[in-house]
Amino acid sequence: MTRPPRRPRTEFSITNLLPNMLTVAAICAGLTAIRFGVDGNYEPAVLLILLAAVLDGLDGRLARALGSDSEMGAELDSLADFLNFGVAPPLILYFWALQDMRGAAWISVLVFTVCCVVRLARFNATSKSDEGASKLSEFFTGVPAPAGAALVMLPMFASFSVGEEPLFPPVLIMLYMMGVGLLMISRIPTWSFKTARVSRENVKFFLVGFVAVVAALFTFAWTTLVILCLVYVGVVIWALLMRRPGAGS
Repeated sequence: MTRPPRRPRTEFSITNLLPNMLTVAAICAGLTAIRFGVDGNYEPAVLLILLAAVLDGLDGRLARALGSDSEMGAELDSLADFLNFGVAPPLILYFWALQDMRGAAWISVLVFTVCCVVRLARFNATSKSDEGASKLSEFFTGVPAPAGAALVMLPMFASFSVGEEPLFPPVLIMLYMMGVGLLMISRIPTWSFKTARVSRENVKFFLVGFVAVVAALFTFAWTTLVILCLVYVGVVIWALLMRRPGAGS
């Protein structure tokens, strides 16, 4: 009996595996954030979700730069996005401020999570279609999942900037969470920073501004995050106004 021929052995360098390593690290950060949330350590939990968002922004770009992007990496990245932006943030909000409402609050968690997974599924389907592949638009449709995760934690950013206890009533936080979830599956155009370009003359100002934002994050982290979220909301409103029929006429 003859043995089937062996498949040629495929080897990958550590460099080629770096994007997937970053994605796995992001998954670990999201899971650890949930653990900290269960234990009542909310500030480290929020910081871990923000770290996961940074890693999410790096893995895809690194994969394209190294020429090591693959279908497995894309699926792994999508699963990491669902965990880090659709599951961890609403659970931490629930543990932090909504446990007393129990059933009603849990419905808001479910609504946000389902909206996030629908948002990711729609994005993946559009990206794989011929139409999506040919349209590298400067606008997304709906709020992206990482931005939705940051926005839904805005009540925590605001509360941590002045203390530890929630500043807002649980009912308001619950309604706000569902509202952010609906924004993710809406048809509202949101500006894609991936298409942003900086002219040579403005590079120096951009770098100075970037340093100022980083310094503010290290010095007044929670207040700076509140400001960044409000700025993003302003950008979404601006994009909506700019994309209205007849806005440019």
